[in-house]
Amino acid sequence: MPVSPNKKPLQFSKTLVKPSFMAKALVQCRRRILPFLAPSRVWLEQQWEPSPWLLKSETKSPHISCVRLMSTQVKPPAQTRQMGSLKVSMTSPGFVYDQYSARESLSFWYRWFTRSGWKRTKEDVVLELKSAYAIAKLRKSGYSKKKFYEEAVDLYKEINTQMANGDKGLLRKSVTENMYSALKNEIKHRETVWSNVYWELIMPIVKMRTLRARLIGVDRNDLNKVFVQLTLEFLSKQKFEAYDSNGAVVAGDKNKEVLVRDIWVFEKSLFHQGAYWRLCGRIKV
Repeated sequence: MPVSPNKKPLQFSKTLVKPSFMAKALVQCRRRILPFLAPSRVWLEQQWEPSPWLLKSETKSPHISCVRLMSTQVKPPAQTRQMGSLKVSMTSPGFVYDQYSARESLSFWYRWFTRSGWKRTKEDVVLELKSAYAIAKLRKSGYSKKKFYEEAVDLYKEINTQMANGDKGLLRKSVTENMYSALKNEIKHRETVWSNVYWELIMPIVKMRTLRARLIGVDRNDLNKVFVQLTLEFLSKQKFEAYDSNGAVVAGDKNKEVLVRDIWVFEKSLFHQGAYWRLCGRIKV
């Protein structure tokens, strides 16, 4: 077909759409259509210092992966990667993932008949699904809620007793490396104020419940290499009394029972033989 001299022939642009842009557009489209299926697995790509005495308990990353829901992948530090023929195993991620915080209760009408209420409901559902996924994964390794609660109460009593007695040697076996550093400094500071401390736990525990469960992956190529963290709430009656260097009482009263609420985070590896539960964090209440 001849081309009119007054009309220019059609020219097609040679600009190509970048694959990364297309992938991003597809993910955003999927999120708009299925908001409940937004990826929740966070891959922590940055290299953090290999020192076992990190006091920072939160780690964030802008990198999001769609590989798997309900779990977190952390890049192990330098000393835990393969070094020639020597392979060192990671003993703890070194932080509390998705730290628990109490959420404000909503009225029925606000939750179900407002846009912000629906948004909050979706967030609550996602949080519960993450915990359910972690518990389901944990049960495959022989997890029993009753047995774990008994072990958690024993740990709660042992760690508090060791803290009161200043027994750093035994304390090291019950907590993770980062938690040990924080508790050791806490004991050191307390000893500058009080010479001795009396502490007693009144059994049984008044109330105990699981607030949150999370998984942390350490190997992209092996999804079974994960750590699990369970956040527990303890409501118990305790006795406390502190003394100065002369033996005089300076705080508390061991004849009175005090109701105490604590939120502790326990951690366990699901891929190490002989792994056991340890304290990896405490949340302020």
